[in-house]
Amino acid sequence: MMFTTKMCQLTAVVLEEDVDSVTKELLKEGVMHFVKVTDVSDDIGTYITSASPKVSQNKMAETRKRIESFFNIINYQSADIRELDVTKLSAVNLEECNILLDELAVDLQKVRDQQKFYQQEIHKLEEIKRQLDLISTLENVDLKEKYMFLSIKVGTIPVEKEKAFLSELEPIPSVEIKLKEEGKTETTLLITMKRDSSRVEKILNKFDWQDVEFSGNLDNLGIKAESEIDAKVIELKEKQEEVNESVKQLVTSKKGMLGDLWANLRMNELFYSMQSFYSKTSKTMIFSGWLPASQKDTLETEVMAATKGRCHLEWSDPRDIEKEKSTPLNVPVKLENPKALSPFEMLVRNYATPEYGTIDPTPIVAVAYLIMFGLMFGDVGHGFVLLLLGIWGTIATRKNPKRKGLHQVSQLVIWCGSVAMITGVLFGSYFGYGWFPPLWFDFHGIVVGYEGTGVVKNINDVLMIAIYFGIAVIGIGFILNWINCISKGNWFKLFTDKAGILGAWIYGAGIYVAFYFVGTGYSHLPDGNLLFILIGLPVILLMFKPPIEFILHNRKGHAKKFTAGTFMGWGLEWFAEMLEIFSGYLANTLSFMRVAGLGIAHVSLMVAFDQIARTTTPDGSFNAWSIVILILGNMLVIGLEGLIAGLQSLRLNYYEFFSKYFSGTGKVYAPISLKGKV
Repeated sequence: MMFTTKMCQLTAVVLEEDVDSVTKELLKEGVMHFVKVTDVSDDIGTYITSASPKVSQNKMAETRKRIESFFNIINYQSADIRELDVTKLSAVNLEECNILLDELAVDLQKVRDQQKFYQQEIHKLEEIKRQLDLISTLENVDLKEKYMFLSIKVGTIPVEKEKAFLSELEPIPSVEIKLKEEGKTETTLLITMKRDSSRVEKILNKFDWQDVEFSGNLDNLGIKAESEIDAKVIELKEKQEEVNESVKQLVTSKKGMLGDLWANLRMNELFYSMQSFYSKTSKTMIFSGWLPASQKDTLETEVMAATKGRCHLEWSDPRDIEKEKSTPLNVPVKLENPKALSPFEMLVRNYATPEYGTIDPTPIVAVAYLIMFGLMFGDVGHGFVLLLLGIWGTIATRKNPKRKGLHQVSQLVIWCGSVAMITGVLFGSYFGYGWFPPLWFDFHGIVVGYEGTGVVKNINDVLMIAIYFGIAVIGIGFILNWINCISKGNWFKLFTDKAGILGAWIYGAGIYVAFYFVGTGYSHLPDGNLLFILIGLPVILLMFKPPIEFILHNRKGHAKKFTAGTFMGWGLEWFAEMLEIFSGYLANTLSFMRVAGLGIAHVSLMVAFDQIARTTTPDGSFNAWSIVILILGNMLVIGLEGLIAGLQSLRLNYYEFFSKYFSGTGKVYAPISLKGKV
């Protein structure tokens, strides 16, 4: 767990007749990070050609996504489909798949057309109601006038034709109100949209409609007309809901078939994705890739079994390959950490992927990040709120693979809330109040001006805690850089890098000199001879770094001409590095004062809200308004300070800690696997 996972490279030669069975085994294991065979050897390209997959991966992906669009209708995630089983992998016929999907799409389109029709009718009826509201209070309505977009008619039809008449009008948004019935005829008020006039006229003529003069106030008919419209809208919405349900039922009835298609398409997609990396000769197939060294024996056994021993497998260690190749080897990087540390691995990956063979900083980042956050946000009550929010977010995003990032952020919030509760107990802070005595020191008391007890007595002592913590973090960064240099055999960098032994020597000496100077009341520095050994000697030794680099560079075959300006270049390079070491390390160390500063700001805000709450009553007691102020204040502090503390902890890790040892040049290990990203 301390270093990135040890990898090895496999280059395999198999007979063309065995290539499909071997690919199935590779897919089942899902550990190969494939590379082009031409990347393995510069000369092999003259003997091999690329093996093109039989089926287009892009077309398979398009078909698979069509199926997923159907799943979205019933909120059925592709991840919900049973685990992919490579033994059920079969040849895929994209034409047949798309024919089946086209048939389903046609059926769905018919239902959607019904949905669209009902929605349009609802909009038309609502428009009629709106127009009626505009004219219902007008006196002496003349139906021949153009009132907005409505057509209002009064007429008679035979009583025996009423049902057929209403049936014919049903597809048209309309309101029909029976005014009276006399003998074999009835008088009806008909309200429709002007744009439907031609259709309405044909129906009226068909049923012997006879216009009747009507002039008066529509207000007495308004309530009845509106109720008729509301009833029709409710009826249409019910039909629309039935159609929506029929859409879901249609897709659900095909879910099993669609699931089988999706699974087979996905497996074929991965199958041919693997084979896209293959190369071939006249009778053989060649492929190459990286995998964790711990998986070597298992994969070798499976490939041997699939080919019945008719294959050649060549295993290579990255260090051996680097000795033979002139160009740098970009080995894929896999980080292996406990699942509980996945939020902190996310923070590391968000910055960059560490170089292969170097330290995986995830566990160290977890400790450093949480200590920083706890010192800046130490309160039991606030931490408990964060803990609850983190638990809620984790549960809400647990089963949704598309929200994996939010899931990890929620887990990070759980960690932050927990550590805030621990430091809150150490500081004796519970929603900004000291309900219980602190186990370490009274942060609130010190901020408001009370003299503390023990080691931490005042604000300066709080600031010194942050300084000591910063020195420790930077020191750990030095050690990690040395371990990386030793691991990679980079002895020159181990001594001369700004985070190497000489750089750490200068930093340690600077700390000693600074504390010595402060300890003497800012009156004098250490003895000159000691000062030379502490700072002067490593500075002089670093003067030899540029010329040694020049010599080593030339030995590697990258010759550089030695000119008069070379000395000047060495001098400027040395001066720039010294300036960077002295100013940079000073800035890095002082930057950790923000840990104390934000902790003080957190306490100060809680004190301020407490004082504001007490001003609501003359005697400084609490009432309902005081409680409201405190609740809102705590919400503001949790939201604002929590976010700032989280970001500042991240910043200190990235810029003050990672800069000492982290090389983010790694390539992410991305095997083609059944469990890979869709």
